[in-house]
Amino acid sequence: MTLAIDAPPQLFDLGGRWRPGFTTLGSAFFTDLPPTPLPAPVLVGLNEGLVRELGLDPRELASAEGVQALTGSIGVAGARPVATVYSGHQFGVWAGQLGDGRAILLGEIDTPLGPQELQLKGSGRTPYSRMGDGRAVLRSSIREYLGSEAMQGLGIPTTRALSVTGSDAPVRREEIETAAVVMRVAPSFIRFGHFEHFASRDQVDELRRLADYVIDRFYPECRSAPTLAGNAYANFLQQVSERTAALVAQWQAVGFCHGVMNTDNMSILGLTIDYGPFQFLDAFDPNHICNHSDETGRYAYNRQPNVAYWNLFCLGQALYPLIDSEEVTLAALESYKTVFPRELEARMRTKLGLTDAQADDRGLIERVLQLLAKDRVDYTIFWRRLSQHVAGGDTGPVRDLFLDREGFDGWLLDYAQRLPADRSAAGIAMLRTNPKYVLRNHLGELAIRRARDKDFGGVQELLALLQAPYDDHPAFDTMAGFPPDWASHIEISCSS
Repeated sequence: MTLAIDAPPQLFDLGGRWRPGFTTLGSAFFTDLPPTPLPAPVLVGLNEGLVRELGLDPRELASAEGVQALTGSIGVAGARPVATVYSGHQFGVWAGQLGDGRAILLGEIDTPLGPQELQLKGSGRTPYSRMGDGRAVLRSSIREYLGSEAMQGLGIPTTRALSVTGSDAPVRREEIETAAVVMRVAPSFIRFGHFEHFASRDQVDELRRLADYVIDRFYPECRSAPTLAGNAYANFLQQVSERTAALVAQWQAVGFCHGVMNTDNMSILGLTIDYGPFQFLDAFDPNHICNHSDETGRYAYNRQPNVAYWNLFCLGQALYPLIDSEEVTLAALESYKTVFPRELEARMRTKLGLTDAQADDRGLIERVLQLLAKDRVDYTIFWRRLSQHVAGGDTGPVRDLFLDREGFDGWLLDYAQRLPADRSAAGIAMLRTNPKYVLRNHLGELAIRRARDKDFGGVQELLALLQAPYDDHPAFDTMAGFPPDWASHIEISCSS
């Protein structure tokens, strides 16, 4: 007797109402093509909180058919999968045409969070893959899944990660690794590089169409704002500059290193995007370079603010045909120079529990950062222990972090005089500002090692901590401790 085996459905019903979204721009902006299937995919992690925020069913997505859909191995009903084209500057050099070399945009759905795009990263070769294989590996996919949700937990604008799936299919990097796919979520994945692409080809009609689409969808106030000669495109550039300034200020305040701030890795919405060789600082070193592919240190932690402005200048050059005034274009970019320092100082003041602004605050901030750098003090642990001290704890734990006790004592005395009268309330506020948990490299590495042995519990355990990074989670105190010695030998690079 022959047993009938049900074949998997050709299309998976993800749920939600699909919208035309990006594809309304026309065929010059993308190539239609389906993801490339992976054999025997497994669910490495499902972000059930985000699934529910999107109004989707986690049980359906965790089913065998759902996992195949999250991997790109079967189609999704209502989706129109495309790979988008863009160009950009990589490490300060014009790289020409780039594009979604291993990402497929499934489309846009209506959700309780508003319209959201769903994108598969690692879903196979596209016309824009150049010499690449279109795949992502398990280690980098887990890092993106955890990294984007860590930023969300910290309240920093970011793309999100719905899921990560894996397969035993081999992928060659420095060594043979296994393949994985991340389902990414964002209102839009449009980058600075999308604008650079059409500007570089003198395709002004397409450039204008793209700018109008982004303005009408995400920056409608630019149509009516009276500033910058009433030019909607200049107003748009100014708004992007200010969002980017606020974003990078948040990165600097929390000690986040992006690692590869190419113009094609910069979101037009001011989101953290493309989690490649990123890192949260351990020991505070302003010159820290997290990306082992960054031989010149272009994207070192202390250079991120200037690189962001450089990237915005490239965006300004791309939009110049629409603005049609060098003076107005430069004026639109100028706001970055005022917004970034203002936002960073405000963030640092909040980390210190200061509820008002005073003239000497910048000096107080710079002095403590110099002390941290001098003794290479752990950045996250310092701010958490300082918060605990202000909330009523002893000075010992925070003072013990420094070799220069005299220097720290002098700073602490001045800081104490600057604190508000209700120190307890200030300390409690600081504990909700300075996280106990960040995604340190060694924590991610430990979860990756377990996942390589088909134990995915470490991924989901770490996800839960990172989604609530200000809470104590006493059972996981060791994950908030100092990194082990071997952590400094972890190499992260553009290879993923």
